[in-house]
Amino acid sequence: YSLYTRTRLGYLFYQRQVKKARERYPNGHSAPQPCHFSGMKILPIPVLSNNYSYLVIDTGSGRAAVVDPSDPLAVQAAIEEEGVMLEAILCTHKHWDHSGGNAALRRQHGSCKVYGSALDAIPELTNPLADREKVSVGCLTFEALATPGHTVGHMVYVLDGAPFGGPPCLFSGDLLFLSGCGRLFEGSPETMLASLDVAVGLGEDTLLWPGHEYALECLTFASLLELDNPALEQKLRWATQQRQEKRSTCPSTLGEEQAYNPFLRTHRPELQAALGLRQAGGESPDAFRARVLKEVRRRKDVYKAT
Repeated sequence: YSLYTRTRLGYLFYQRQVKKARERYPNGHSAPQPCHFSGMKILPIPVLSNNYSYLVIDTGSGRAAVVDPSDPLAVQAAIEEEGVMLEAILCTHKHWDHSGGNAALRRQHGSCKVYGSALDAIPELTNPLADREKVSVGCLTFEALATPGHTVGHMVYVLDGAPFGGPPCLFSGDLLFLSGCGRLFEGSPETMLASLDVAVGLGEDTLLWPGHEYALECLTFASLLELDNPALEQKLRWATQQRQEKRSTCPSTLGEEQAYNPFLRTHRPELQAALGLRQAGGESPDAFRARVLKEVRRRKDVYKAT
């Protein structure tokens, strides 16, 4: 992990990832499904082997922001096809598969600003953000939320959908996936639990736009923990069909996620029982939930390695 994040070797590995993905998926790993609201458009851009970048467009002014531009060629192609002006790069965290395109896009779009946390070594960062600071691009307003755990400076971005007649939109990077969450590289289970609680607090109708296409793997893992969860079974059937057709599984909603995502169900007795965990005498509810999260994450890490 240190080699990947702190040395040139990590950047070279990322460049190799990009090259191989372009050869293997010339049209992207998934068929994107754009989301339209009145005056706003969200275009998922499938990049690398399972990442998503997102081009978010104020259709009235033609101004746009991009979230986590991993592959600058794919992002630039989308910018040109949509005929928009890139004003902002919103970077969730420093990992190359989320920030690797920052420099190239900045060279092409000189006035474009790069936003993110100063706690992460984000390439080309021009505008460090504090927790709950807002970013405006045309009529689009994003709120940055500090969500450490995956990295110390991880941030998510919440687009206010109200002016466009839509729900809030959460661009979650590696905090939260469909039925999953990011690995705890630079944080404790307690830290990640608090960050996940921040996301849940956004409301059930919030659309979740994650940084990776991990739905099938995450749902399959979740089904091994909760053997009798109708919402999970239904979502797994749907996701299986989507992926057979190479279609994106984005977005879900935070309401849906709470019905089947084990990382958001640490308070549920059925999950606690499935893990064989009980709250100890004198243990606070949040401390117990963090212990449940730690065990789910441990099992997921082992599951992913097999």
